[in-house]
Parts: sequence; C-alpha cells; structure tokens
Amino acid sequence: MIKTVEIDVFPQNIEKLDLLRKLAVKKLKLQPRDCKDFRIVKRSLDARKRPIYKIRCEINTVRKFEEQIPIRKILKDVKSAQEVIIIGAGPAGYFAALECIKQGLRPIVLDRGKDVRARRRDLKAIQQDAIVNPHSNYCFGEGGAGTYSDGKLYTRSHKRGNIQHILEILVDHGAKSDILIDAHPHIGSNKLPNIVSAIRETIEENGGQVLFDHWVKELLIHDDKITGVQCANGQEFIAKHFILATGHSARDIYQLLDKHSIEMSAKDFAIGVRIEHPQTLIDEIQYRLKDRGEYLPAASYRVACQVKGQGVFSFCMCPGGLIVPAATAPGELVVNGMSLSRRDSPYSNSGFVTSISVKDLNRKGYSGTFACLDFQKEIEQRFFKNGTGDQQAPAQRITDFVEGRVSSTLPDTSYIPGIYSADMHELLPDFVGDLLKQSLVQLKGRMPKYYTEEAQFIGLESRTSAPISIPRNDNLEHPKLKGLYPCGEGAGYAGGILSACMDGMRVAKAIAQSIAN
Repeated sequence: MIKTVEIDVFPQNIEKLDLLRKLAVKKLKLQPRDCKDFRIVKRSLDARKRPIYKIRCEINTVRKFEEQIPIRKILKDVKSAQEVIIIGAGPAGYFAALECIKQGLRPIVLDRGKDVRARRRDLKAIQQDAIVNPHSNYCFGEGGAGTYSDGKLYTRSHKRGNIQHILEILVDHGAKSDILIDAHPHIGSNKLPNIVSAIRETIEENGGQVLFDHWVKELLIHDDKITGVQCANGQEFIAKHFILATGHSARDIYQLLDKHSIEMSAKDFAIGVRIEHPQTLIDEIQYRLKDRGEYLPAASYRVACQVKGQGVFSFCMCPGGLIVPAATAPGELVVNGMSLSRRDSPYSNSGFVTSISVKDLNRKGYSGTFACLDFQKEIEQRFFKNGTGDQQAPAQRITDFVEGRVSSTLPDTSYIPGIYSADMHELLPDFVGDLLKQSLVQLKGRMPKYYTEEAQFIGLESRTSAPISIPRNDNLEHPKLKGLYPCGEGAGYAGGILSACMDGMRVAKAIAQSIAN
C-alpha cells in the first residue's frame, strides 16, 4: 500500500534522505519497519513566511517501488523502417524523432545549424566579435533555442502530454534526477549540451539519422501533397511525412511556405526588454534575508501588471543568470536570458514585456500574414541601427526610464557585448514604452525595492514566441498540404522546452496513427 504525506523541512535538510524518511514515517504514524520503500514525489520552496521546503513523499508499506525502464532499453532498430523527415533539431524535433523510433518509424532530422559543440564557436563570435551566423547562433543549431538559453523545464501545458515521461527521458540522457521532483525544474546551459548530444546518439544508435548544415531551401509539392524537400547543398529528401519543427525564429521558412501559398496567419506575440537586477536584491525581496546563505537557491520572481486593460508581465526569469545576444541575422539586435546550472551569476534578469495583438497592429497599418513579423523585424533593426553597428545593447536605469531622462551612468551588467546609455522611449514603440512605464509605477508601490536605480532595462526582448501560426487539423496535419505536420514553437503550438517536447511526441504519434489506418 502506498501512503502519501507532505512534510516541511529547512533548506539545509533537503538532501538528508534518512531524516526525511523519519519525518514522513512519524507524520503518518507508522513504525519504521512499516516503511519498505520511500521516495520524494515533489518539492517546492515556500518563502512566504520564512524559506522552507514543502516535500511530498510516498511510502510503500508492501514492497520496493518499481524502477522506470530507461527509454534506451525499449527502443528498437528502425534502420529499414518507413522514413519521416523532421526539419529542425530542437526539442520538438528531437522528441518527435524519439517517438518515431518508439512507433517503429525511421526519423531523418535535418538542421540548418551545427552540432551542439560546434555551435559554441559561433556563440563566442556573436558575444565577442558581433559576428552573427544566420544558421548557427543562440536560436539555430542542435538543441534549438533552449540549449544555450537556460533550460527551464516549467510549463502549464499539463494537458498536452506526459511531462514526467519527458523529464525521465532527460534524466536517462544525463540530467540530474532532481528535475523529476522540483516544482520548477532547471538544467542549465552548461549541462544541456551533453544531454542534447546524448539524445542524438540514442536516435542514431537505433537507426535514425541526424544531419547538420542541411538548410531546407525548397519544398517539393505535387497535387497538394508535400513529397520532398531540397536543401541548400542540393540534396533532396523524399518521404510521405514531414514534421516542420523549425522554432520561432526561422523567418525564411515562413517565406518559403508563403511562396507556395501554404496557409498561415499572423499571431499575437510579446515584446519589451530585459530587466536586470543584482541577484542579492532579488534574494532580499523574496527571502527577506540580507544573505541567503549556501542552502537557498538564487531567488526567482514573477510580476504582472494591468495598464488600461493591457497586461505587462515578466517572462523567462533567469535567477543568477546572464543576458545574451539572440539575433539570428546581421543588422538586428535581440537579447535573451540564460542561467548556468548553479545559477551563481551576481545578476538576475527577466523579460519585461507586453502582448502585441494582431488587431492592434492592423489598426497601425500592418496587415496580412506577416503583420506581426514585419513589426518585430522593424523594431529589432531600429535597436541595432541606433547603436554602433555591433551587438552592444541600449540600456537605461528603470528610475530614469520612468522619470524621462537618459542615464548618465549605468550599472554593471552580465551582457558581454556591452551596453550603452540610450532613451528607451525613443527606441520602443510609443504604446509599448508607455505600458512599461506605467507598470513600473505600479511596481514602485507594490515592491519598492524592485523599483531601484540599481535595476536597468536592456533591449530588445522580442523573441518571446512565434509571430506566425501554421494551422493543422484534428490529425495534426496541415489542412491544405497533405503530409506536412507543423510542430512546436515555430508553428504556434508550444511555448518552451517541455511543451515543445510534448508537441513533437504528439505529432509523431499522429503520423504513426495515420500510417496504421
């Protein structure tokens, strides 16, 4: 019989399993001999009164808990099976590939970028030399945008798939088992590369194929059915089923679909800035402690405001993190946030953004499928052209932003390419700047320490989600182009690593079902 109980422990005790077992046994009023096995199901940090961990445990009074069989041991060789072409080696693409193998199909993954290790040279180039490789950067390449931008594994999309199964696959490929129980699991950009390459090895060991530097440039279409794709190197891939998992920033793919009159539509997204604070300040706000000590993690936060019916909210908060350049083409400036596994940077950062609706942009003269994408590109290019022609980013103390003056000095920053003082009101669209200003005024009253001259805006944060959606029917296939399965963030069906993984698996299952029928 399995009994469940929740116990409260101080941060310094969360790794003391013997103590946790004793506390759980005591709270359930059992005898120690009644506990045949013990496991932690979930743990979360509650800092409302004082920092304390709430740990949900299970005790088996009959037998040992059964161990999960690693996915590597249940997959079979599919080298001779029917092929499925997957365009994109991000979380949606790789988890679609794993599910294809599980379903007895052979995945061939095509990615425009480089393998996860070779990408590092291009990340160094954009950080230090302002050289943007349009095929290998923080968004493109093996593992997709999530690999080198934090690896947060929190999602509200619980109805889309089996989150625990995805976490188990990640642990099977090298992630710490902590992600199975943490309320807000996180891997870190220093750990993800090894996990991503291990997943590739699993795909290849079981008969799948992963090809880098394979940029899809053309679609082969006959009688409203996709029959193949052609890469920039001239190589063609012919199949009956194609999964399009190219991520939220593959603008050329949208242009390619539009060239073939494939149905798409403009989609709401969000735009704003990164707000950067000293991490010690966020710790003090959240924990009400001057020093969080060695047992508490770097504190995170979420903020949301309503201004004239419009929401402004934090996005992709990175405690103990870094701000990085996320441009995917020369001539644009975009920033994003990331954290390493230890989250030990002296800075915290978060997106501070507001939603941009298709209807609002239509009223401002932007129209058609590319209304939101054109607006996004225009602002990114404005932020770039305002600077020195490299990846230095404009910045402004938030107090100066609210009070309408250019900052005479700027705080230190984690952003390696560097920052320069600018009037963010001049760079942001008027309505966006006004919303951000009014939100800070609200937060000044609600969180006085959050509103400080030690915090600064660094811009531009504009790749929160895809500005275009690609439709699909109940079978997850494009309604007008048979054989094409839009998938993940780039098609508008995911919003982070976990939801992208789940959507990739759903699409692969749908293809297997269509073949079976």
